[in-house]
Amino acid sequence: MKFVSIAACFVLTSLWIAPLQAEITVISCEDARRLIENQNTAERPIVIDTRGGYKDYFRAHLPTAHHLNFDTLRGTDQGVPVQYLPDDLTKALLIRAGIDRNRTHILYATGDKLPNDEILSTSMVAYVLEKFGVTDIRVLDGGLAEWQRLKLPTTQEYFGNPSGKLPESGNSKIGIDIQELLSLKDKPNVVLVDARPHNEYIGEDDVWLRKGHIPGAISFHWARLMEKDNTHKFIAKDKALAELASAGLIKDKEIIVYCGTSREGSLLRFYLDHVAGFPKVRLYEGSWKEYASIKKYPAETQVNKVK
Repeated sequence: MKFVSIAACFVLTSLWIAPLQAEITVISCEDARRLIENQNTAERPIVIDTRGGYKDYFRAHLPTAHHLNFDTLRGTDQGVPVQYLPDDLTKALLIRAGIDRNRTHILYATGDKLPNDEILSTSMVAYVLEKFGVTDIRVLDGGLAEWQRLKLPTTQEYFGNPSGKLPESGNSKIGIDIQELLSLKDKPNVVLVDARPHNEYIGEDDVWLRKGHIPGAISFHWARLMEKDNTHKFIAKDKALAELASAGLIKDKEIIVYCGTSREGSLLRFYLDHVAGFPKVRLYEGSWKEYASIKKYPAETQVNKVK
């Protein structure tokens, strides 16, 4: 009979990583590193760098990270910029990026202070993956800035994923179009939330075709959920829930979120649904850039509160 030493058992145990339960949530840098360094390559996560700047990816990225520029998933449609692409094009891009229905996905970007908003590229890609049926997604808490602060390893080597395989069915109900928005927004138990900065909500900006917001919408800037010194790191959950409650956002309401182009809204929806556990939260995909372009629909600049 052969005996294995205690030291050998420790080594074997340390190399084994229990399989994760499929869920959509945040992940710490330390936990992400353990998954990325799994000795079993078939069980490693698909790591997606969502940054818009390809040179940023070249400078440094997480080991095994595949670059998927978030904005390749959008384009002008019928004159309205940055609309989500048709499903067939999106599926082709996700498969090319290696998105796989049987794997865990770790998504991240970088930039730690406002006005940097690259975390929104991550939440937008997470939204697209979820919409196309992926159920195992982790957003890296703190992003690359936190990863580097902890002195965890980065690389400049490229990592190209093999072609992925998407789920057979998607989850399109997490998003709504403008017609469904108009039919729901004034119902008593529905709260419409504008996730843009407050100055854009009240129309004091030089960005948008029309000023203000969708009538009835309340304001909740996405950055209220993030640490001041790292806009990729979520504040403590009890503090976040208090922030949400102070704005009238509670779990017995049906929440519809929107913003300028859907990125800010995607982050707020991600947090409400997958961290705070709100039962019904959906994203108006067209957001203000679509709504503002349709002149027959009214806009307002007054500040609203949850009734």
